[in-house]
Amino acid sequence: MQLWTGLGNPGAKYALNRHNVGFMALDTIADMHGFGPVQKKFSGWLQEGRIGAHRILLLKPATYMNESGRSVAEAMRFYKLEIDALTVFHDELDLDPMRVKVKQGGGTAGHNGLRSIDSHMGREFTRVRLGIGHPGSKDRVTGHVLGNYAKVEMDDLAAMLGAVAAEAEWLARGDGERFMNDVAMRLNG
Repeated sequence: MQLWTGLGNPGAKYALNRHNVGFMALDTIADMHGFGPVQKKFSGWLQEGRIGAHRILLLKPATYMNESGRSVAEAMRFYKLEIDALTVFHDELDLDPMRVKVKQGGGTAGHNGLRSIDSHMGREFTRVRLGIGHPGSKDRVTGHVLGNYAKVEMDDLAAMLGAVAAEAEWLARGDGERFMNDVAMRLNG
C-alpha cells in the first residue's frame, strides 16, 4: 500500500491556484483510474483505489498548506506505513511550467507544505515536482504561487495532469525515471 498526497489549500477560491497543482494531480489520477468515493479522514479527503497491481491511497490534506504534515502523519500512522510508501505531489518554482520531475528526499526550497511534512515524517519521501516556473523576482513569488493559472495555460495544464495520471503506474512500481521519461514523451511527443 502507498500513500500519495497532493498539496494544496482547501476551498473554491484556491482551486485554480498554482499552489494547488498537487490537488489537481490527485483529482486527475482518481478520475482516470476509477478510484472510490471521497471520504473525510485524517483532516483531509481520502480516496482508495488501484493502479495496476498496487493499492494506492490518495490524500488531500484539508489543513491548509502549512499544516499538511499533520494530516499525512495521521494517515501514515493509521495504516502503519513507512516513509518509503509516501509520495507527495507539489508545485515547484524551480522547474519550468508544466515540467515534471521525481526526486527522492531533499530540502524544502521554502515550500511550507514540504516543510510541514518534513517536520512530521522526515525528508526521505518521494516528491513529484510539478513545475510552475519562477516569476523572475523574489517579491513576485507569493502572488505567482497563489495566483490562478491563466486561461492560456489551461490546455497545457490539462495535458500535463493527464500525462501524470496516464503514466502513474510507473510511479506506483517505483520507477520514477520511466515515469518522468514517459510523461515527457507524452508532453513533447
